[in-house]
Amino acid sequence: MRSHSRRNFLKGVGASLGASLLFSPFYDSIANAAPGRKPKRLLIFFTMGTAPEVWKPTSVSGETPTFSEATSPLAEVKEHIVMLDGLPSASPGNNHGSADGLTGMGYHSNGPYGLISVDQFIVEKLKGSLATPIPSLLLGADTSGGKTGFYKNTNLVPIGSPMSAYSTVFSGVTPSTPTTPNDTSAEDRLRRRKSILDNLKGEITSLKGNLGNEQKYKLDLHLESIRQIEQRLSTSMPGGGGGGGGACTVPTSPSGDMTNAMKANQLHLDIIVGAFACDITRIASIQWGSDQMMNVNLPEIGLADEEHNGLIHGNDPGHAKLIKLEKWLHEQFVGVIKKLKELPEADGSGSLFDNTLVAWCRDMGDAPAHTQNEMKFVLASGNGGYLKTAPGGRFIQSKERHERVLLSLCDAMGVTDYAGFGDPALSAKSPLPGLAAT
Repeated sequence: MRSHSRRNFLKGVGASLGASLLFSPFYDSIANAAPGRKPKRLLIFFTMGTAPEVWKPTSVSGETPTFSEATSPLAEVKEHIVMLDGLPSASPGNNHGSADGLTGMGYHSNGPYGLISVDQFIVEKLKGSLATPIPSLLLGADTSGGKTGFYKNTNLVPIGSPMSAYSTVFSGVTPSTPTTPNDTSAEDRLRRRKSILDNLKGEITSLKGNLGNEQKYKLDLHLESIRQIEQRLSTSMPGGGGGGGGACTVPTSPSGDMTNAMKANQLHLDIIVGAFACDITRIASIQWGSDQMMNVNLPEIGLADEEHNGLIHGNDPGHAKLIKLEKWLHEQFVGVIKKLKELPEADGSGSLFDNTLVAWCRDMGDAPAHTQNEMKFVLASGNGGYLKTAPGGRFIQSKERHERVLLSLCDAMGVTDYAGFGDPALSAKSPLPGLAAT
């Protein structure tokens, strides 16, 4: 009989919990952004905090930044970029594991939604408006070393394996241009997928006798998620499984060293771009590591360390290693923007990027000091998009609460009812002034 470790079981359950959220009931119509509020997609790029002196521009002329070494890749897309700094959280003393970064406030939060991250709040508000098979896609490798930034009453677990994410997103999807007129590959993939799920269900059920109540509860959720996925794949199959028009090209199956978290997240970004292109989801998030750790193995830039203890709190004179990592992360941020710019919208309304808002959010503003006094964001949108942009980029320093930036993400997606999100005591429940184009 095959042996099962508790660690591997819980990791599998975690991935399935992410999948069960992804396959919420299908929504029946498409949300149209109001004039001047063009984005119909949101991508959240989430990392732990950084050292302020590494991130801040070396100078600012008006609102035009001169990028630091760590942020220098942003120069390639500077006309699309807005950098935000100085915004305090509701609980500036909160640090590791705080939910403030994406929820607007920390663990003392109360309200109808409890702790809810901005992406999940938008999904809740747009029920009945989104028409995608997956309401929100949450991916991220090496996130098990601490708390996740994504909440909805209880912690949400990102799908960590690129293979699991690829199978979850693209099984049953028919590209816009099939390889042959009678191509049955999508149906074949669905048939194989259902067989795999049935086998997995039987295997996991055999574990129940060795589990405690909490683990049994998680196992039941896992089995229920499998059942829901099978049903949704079956019902979506006749229409081609999602296809998003001219841009829909299913990425190749992930390959390479997927034990390397940094490389795995590069594959996750490709999956997100493909999911956007095929209109499988319009809200996606990627988490880099956790609040406590991220293992960094990047031989191409000569960097192998752990972000939290090694790069932020370790012996790193002048933050030389952290600068290397931050520059590499900024390259990934710019890379996903460039990929979205290269793909056309099916309706001819520009590129995918022209209809997408990309938001780099962090759990802390000053990671070495463990504070949220000055939260930092990098936002990007395309031509005619949500953001007010400038040819050289924009740098905005504000003492407004950082929650108002999260409300701007809601506003960009057409959500203007903020009840149930963030700090109920915040009097200015409105987006950050001067950020939107109109």
